[in-house]
Amino acid sequence: MRNLVKSVLIGALLFAAVGCVTDAGKPLDEHRLVVGVTAGPHEQIMEKVKEVAAKDGLDIDIKVFNDYPMVNVALAEGELDVNSFQHEPYLEQMKKDKNLDLVAVADTVNFPMGIYSKRIKDLKQLKKGDKIGLPNDPTNGARALLLFDQAGLIKLKKGIGIKATVKDIVENPLDLELVELEAAQIPRQLDEFAAAAINTNFAVEHGLLPTRDAIYMEPKDSPWVNVLAVRTENKDDPVIQKLIKAYHSEEVKRFVEETFKGSVVPSW
Repeated sequence: MRNLVKSVLIGALLFAAVGCVTDAGKPLDEHRLVVGVTAGPHEQIMEKVKEVAAKDGLDIDIKVFNDYPMVNVALAEGELDVNSFQHEPYLEQMKKDKNLDLVAVADTVNFPMGIYSKRIKDLKQLKKGDKIGLPNDPTNGARALLLFDQAGLIKLKKGIGIKATVKDIVENPLDLELVELEAAQIPRQLDEFAAAAINTNFAVEHGLLPTRDAIYMEPKDSPWVNVLAVRTENKDDPVIQKLIKAYHSEEVKRFVEETFKGSVVPSW
């Protein structure tokens, strides 16, 4: 009897363990993918990808998020099969910070970061001590600092690259006050700054067109290319290749070029 009870308990524990396996441990459905995106251009582009993929027998269920970190967490936990919203430096930083087993499988588009202002029309109009906004996450913060350096507002430590932080500023001629905020909040608080660096997806979401409204922009050949990301276990799955084929289609490329008119650039 004692052995029987022991066996039943072990069986129950094993059943419970199996029952707790998340979707992250399941193979992907060959006909359907759940794709996470951020609101704005990524969502618009994925809607077009969905239309193209449907012709190839692939159904895409699009889940829209309003902040960056949760999209990777949702992918890692199995709520999503793929996400499309970030450049690779951001993905690598998130993987390191949160110990996520994710990998980039394809380039998508590039969103040149811009500097925006409601007070000035040219960076030469900035005054001593003005407040400048920038994203507070490590990768987009570094990207903004490199943009400020390129624009001549500050000078960064030589060779610091994508690891730059405000501590790496070696020259700040106007003694600008750099204020770090959540990337999604910056467009909402643009009035509080003389100027601010804003990611294109958040700029567009708030009615700002980079080619029209930015007073300074990254070049179109910027290295900050966005990617499709998946759990590492799914990187070679045939259905992922089907998604990439749809995304990299001429139809999607034309859609991006005609819809965003240079504010979003195809990277394939």
